[in-house]
Amino acid sequence: MLHILFLFALVLTPASHAADFCVAKLKGAGGVAGYACRDPAKVTAADFVFKGIVTSGNTTNIINAAVTPVFVQQFPALNGLGLSTARLDLAPGGVIPLHTHPAANEILVVTSGVIKAGFITSSSNKVYIATVTKGQVMVFPQGLLHFQLNAGKTAASAVVTFNSPEPGLQILDFALFANDFPTELITGTTFLEPAVVKKLKGVLGGTN
Repeated sequence: MLHILFLFALVLTPASHAADFCVAKLKGAGGVAGYACRDPAKVTAADFVFKGIVTSGNTTNIINAAVTPVFVQQFPALNGLGLSTARLDLAPGGVIPLHTHPAANEILVVTSGVIKAGFITSSSNKVYIATVTKGQVMVFPQGLLHFQLNAGKTAASAVVTFNSPEPGLQILDFALFANDFPTELITGTTFLEPAVVKKLKGVLGGTN
């Protein structure tokens, strides 16, 4: 019996600290499997604490909003753990435009203010919209178009978490109007008038 318990303990005991975590060595190139690990003997408790989202981001921009990412590049302790996070700040009138995260589900926790958020399904284009207040949580399924906007008269903030170290991001407005996508092709595929397309390209810095 003791022999069996001893073998069971060996199976449950990690072979080394490397099996528990892999704080990234960012100097090398990252790959699909992440970054190389720092020497566990040189890792301290401070490596597992990130303080970069204590203060609000700069919302002085066209969307009156800021996203402060906490990915492995900012927080090396996330390397290999399959998750990441970010802080959202929305000034009055602020919006995170329709966008997708191709590689991750997203959970949003409102930390101040009032945020109206929603997503659109891919199967039937059904829209789900909710008003979320401090302490409430909303989830956005992977790959679906979704948005967040400040629905109050004061600043709003939230923390979002992804089940991927690299969730990916594509903002619909920028994908259409912030590059050299030809105007005639945009009008032909979206039914927007050329004048509207050119106006939006002018606002977002697009050409052609």
